[in-house]
Amino acid sequence: MTSASTDTPAAAGASGAPDVSGAADISGASGAAEYLRLDEQYGAHNYHPLPVVIAEADGARVTDVDGRHYLDFLAGYSALNFGHRHPRLVAAATEQLGRVTLTSRAFHHDQFGPFCRELAELTGTERVLPMNSGAEAVESAIKIARKWAYEVKGVPAEQAEIVVAGGGFHGRTTTIVSFSTDESARGGFGPFTPGFRITPYGDAAAVEAAISERTAAVLVEPLQGEAGVVVPPEGYLKAVRRSCDEHGALLIADEIQSGLGRTGELLACEHEGVRADLYTLGKALGGGILPVSAVVGRDDVLGVLRPGEHGSTFGGNPLACAVGREVVAMLATGEFQRRSRELGAHLHARLGELVGRGVTEVRGRGLWAGVQLAPGGPTGREVSEALAARGVLCKETQDTTLRIAPPLVIGRDELDTGLDAISEVLHQE
Repeated sequence: MTSASTDTPAAAGASGAPDVSGAADISGASGAAEYLRLDEQYGAHNYHPLPVVIAEADGARVTDVDGRHYLDFLAGYSALNFGHRHPRLVAAATEQLGRVTLTSRAFHHDQFGPFCRELAELTGTERVLPMNSGAEAVESAIKIARKWAYEVKGVPAEQAEIVVAGGGFHGRTTTIVSFSTDESARGGFGPFTPGFRITPYGDAAAVEAAISERTAAVLVEPLQGEAGVVVPPEGYLKAVRRSCDEHGALLIADEIQSGLGRTGELLACEHEGVRADLYTLGKALGGGILPVSAVVGRDDVLGVLRPGEHGSTFGGNPLACAVGREVVAMLATGEFQRRSRELGAHLHARLGELVGRGVTEVRGRGLWAGVQLAPGGPTGREVSEALAARGVLCKETQDTTLRIAPPLVIGRDELDTGLDAISEVLHQE
């Protein structure tokens, strides 16, 4: 399956690499300027977006307010795994919009039970807690793990600990940034929530050493996205699973970015044959249409929740469930996982050719890559701006890594067009 158009992006033919000084060409003296002014004047400055004002989108392509076309190589940080406005997802949302969109959980509705069953069957789990944002799913998993520790494991009240990994990204709520090692996420937001022990990502021995009789769970990303698409050493997840089993702790896998087909498997844990006790899902679960997240996992763990102890007015609403059900149906075919594997192999092969030419390393799995830029060269921001001037949209992370994650519906020709632009920008004689 490809996105609707195979035309070359309007700006993709620009040349002059490795010159990355063309950022001003993105917005230009155009209709975008007023939108950028309004954003600057009235919007909170919690993001530093590229000066591209998107007005329309379809498949793997977007169009700005001045009619310039771009390839989307970021896919909403995996929220757009199925591309922009996928016809099946739009149809599911449209049909549900004509029926009922919100009931709150004060009442039952006809989409909730089927959604929970279908998502549980897809993921091989037993129970589902629908929420909205990814951060809400992680917060929910933390609460559940603590409650399980007190009621089932027998940890003394208020003493439960959760072991986490440095460099991780799980959201931006106060509790979650309490165990972030990114000072830009933490600075000025304390005091912080206690109860977390931080270990180096990929260090299974450190996890084993950190676990105690008070440990409720180990929370880890199978691949770290915000850290630069970091793949852990082979055997890390298996060793963490073994430590959890030996010490009676839960394993929570944050698959909000890595799950639902992004890495070539339904869940990234499958690359090591590991099963978690709880998974947090989000982003792609809403099909790029609305926020949908969930905690899925063991019945005896999620079963510690009782009426009144946790909830969300919008969590599991009819519209979210209808879209989520269609996402589940699409993933159940295996088509998108296969596309990620096949196109991902091509992506990594071509990016690998850039090592030594402005790039020191390429990491990732499936249609997800972190391109580590060479010291002394252009920054990730400069490369992102130069690519936007060539009609390709992606974004830096950690200043020196280019994060590439096209929609899984992208065509091979579109993928090559974007990779050609990346090669132009990064090529150094």
